[in-house]
Amino acid sequence: MPTYLFRSSHTPEGAKGLRKEGGTSRRAASEQAVASVGGKLEAFYYAFGGTDVFIIADLPDNVAAASLSLAVAATGSINAETVVLLTPEEIDEATKKSAAYRPPGG
Repeated sequence: MPTYLFRSSHTPEGAKGLRKEGGTSRRAASEQAVASVGGKLEAFYYAFGGTDVFIIADLPDNVAAASLSLAVAATGSINAETVVLLTPEEIDEATKKSAAYRPPGG
């Protein structure tokens, strides 16, 4: 299954909900959300700075990732970004392909 990194930050409303429910409750909710689209939660971390939460999840495909992302965004309590993660083996495969590309002005 492809692996995805979700980086999110809480809106003021989301921060209020986090204070009310606590961190482990939100991890459990995230685990359920990931499972609901056929995936598995690999890691869940809170952080300081511009990103409040980092989640790594294995999901069946981009459609499942988009569905999850849309469900989260629709709540208005979290701003999230989804990043597709690649394994070293996938990069090995990519290095064996030749993409036709011309740089600007080249």
